[in-house]
Amino acid sequence: MMYKYNDVRINIVEGDITEMDVDVIVNAANNTLLGGGGVDGAIHRAGGPIILEQCKKIGGCPTGEARITTAGNMPSKYVIHTVGPIYSSENKNKEKLLYNAYYNSLELAKEYNLRTIAFPSISTGVYGYPKEEACEIATNAVLDFLDKEDGLDEVYFVLFSKKDYLIYEDELNSKLG
Repeated sequence: MMYKYNDVRINIVEGDITEMDVDVIVNAANNTLLGGGGVDGAIHRAGGPIILEQCKKIGGCPTGEARITTAGNMPSKYVIHTVGPIYSSENKNKEKLLYNAYYNSLELAKEYNLRTIAFPSISTGVYGYPKEEACEIATNAVLDFLDKEDGLDEVYFVLFSKKDYLIYEDELNSKLG
């Protein structure tokens, strides 16, 4: 499904983010940036050892911030590693941290003059963020960025399952339909 917002194409795709032929894919990383499970593990495996070598030099990333490396063996040119929050009722800043993970990734893409970006559903795997809430925050961050900044041509939300795809489709239909 494709939407248009401020001359930027916003796409929802069900598939494997490591196969996206875009300028940059976003990795839902952990604070160490040294690989893990889910999207993070898949990106490290698909990209090869160069990504881990560069992540070691970076030395980690605080929650809500973003760092960039090459994409190694993947079709994209770069990987932006961002750390979303672990979902917990005690974490009073979880919404802001998740929003920042998306927004700061977009800022970094702009800084590197990258025009096409693909996001996974950050924090919704082992970090336990409810998918509907996370989707609302993700789309708000992207639309807010597009209201203030230019330079992007295309944004992708790459979802692992049909269920996740439908959550994003419902959310974007309600905002942009």
